[in-house]
Amino acid sequence: MSKSLNYSVLLLVFGVVGLFSATDVLADEKPAHGSQQQATVVALSELMNVERLMEQIEDRQAIFVGETHDRYEHHLNQLAIIQGMYKKHPDMVIGLEFFQQPFQPVLDRYISGEIDENALLRESEYFDRWRYDYRLYRPIFRYAKEKGIPLIALNLEKEITSQASAGGIDSIEKTLKLRIPKEIDRSDTAYRQRLESVFQMHPHPEKRNFDHFMDVQLLWDEGMAERAAVWFRENPQGHMVILAGGGHIAYGSGIPNRLKRRVPVTTAIVINASTASELDPAMGDFVMMTKPNRLHPTGKLGVFLDVEESPIKVSGFSPHSGAKKVGIRKGDRILRVGEHEIKSYADVRIALMDSLPGEKVDVVVRRTWPFLGSANHTIEVELR
Repeated sequence: MSKSLNYSVLLLVFGVVGLFSATDVLADEKPAHGSQQQATVVALSELMNVERLMEQIEDRQAIFVGETHDRYEHHLNQLAIIQGMYKKHPDMVIGLEFFQQPFQPVLDRYISGEIDENALLRESEYFDRWRYDYRLYRPIFRYAKEKGIPLIALNLEKEITSQASAGGIDSIEKTLKLRIPKEIDRSDTAYRQRLESVFQMHPHPEKRNFDHFMDVQLLWDEGMAERAAVWFRENPQGHMVILAGGGHIAYGSGIPNRLKRRVPVTTAIVINASTASELDPAMGDFVMMTKPNRLHPTGKLGVFLDVEESPIKVSGFSPHSGAKKVGIRKGDRILRVGEHEIKSYADVRIALMDSLPGEKVDVVVRRTWPFLGSANHTIEVELR
């Protein structure tokens, strides 16, 4: 069977095929008398590749492609859809959950070629505001720059959502409150129920308030929908591929329905899933399933950093730290890693982004002694 399904990307079409969802019964158990096991069946003949998918969705105006943020294969699937859309609609744009709206000018300068990738990461404060390994998204960004595809920062800034998380929407200070959508729809009870399930799955020793948690989700979803709607009002015949976490897209109740409430656009929802147990026929229009594709781990210095000052300071060490082993000390200030001058946490992440465990790199630190002043030291560190 596996030889006949030799697709790099396989999709299940909801409405055409069913899903594996039989209830689990242990081998030595028997169903209760009169009970009926519920099962749906996938018609394997209906599986398709990306080319066939694009034939069905390429003329939709807003294509939502969900992701699990740290799954590289999900981002490669997103790229495949972007490439397919670009062939038909070279004037398309890409909407991004993982960039916040105040940094739109940075994205514009990157696409225009005014700044390079490292400057994009520094100026957008990517590693402070999103933190996921940039390499996960790099193929998408490089393709967009190569083709000149505009990137749209969809998300509200964390200064807004942080205040909502602590005290709800009503607690947001007035100047920031001017930036949130005027209309926030709370009428979707299924949306609330799903959020309650997520909230209850995690312990909350700090006694987080569910209503505040929901306010943050609403701000994210309404904020991203509003930003996309602004673009569609300016480009009523345009096409946007929207990349966001699956929770913001599945069932349509996050961003998709809130966008359609604002502007009349045609849509398609594509979910990335890892196992059949994740699937539900109501979650979207298409599901993409691929084998895991993991990035190699990056090399690490093995230090904890105090980034409140510049140059940044070593505040501690991880177990088996390569830096500690060769004599870097708590309190040392890092000036350079390899060829990269270090002024911020982002500089460290950029310097090590393409490194491998076992590689050796020169680290320049400034060490200060009481009453004796300071001196710079170059120390070779084996990355772990």
